[in-house]
Amino acid sequence: MKVFLLFTGCTLLFYFGILWVNQEYQNYHRYDEPQGKAVKVVQMETDKQIFLERLEFFYQTGE
Repeated sequence: MKVFLLFTGCTLLFYFGILWVNQEYQNYHRYDEPQGKAVKVVQMETDKQIFLERLEFFYQTGE
């Protein structure tokens, strides 16, 4: 009986812990516009030669 109560208690604690974590991340907006002094990391190049060089580099390194 003690093992059953311990198992049930741990299961309920785990279940409500998962619900709490889920609720915390449900309110987290990942795709909002950055605020502050955010810097754009990637610049798209319009030159066709640069595009071909990057494509060749991709095929050579596999990245």
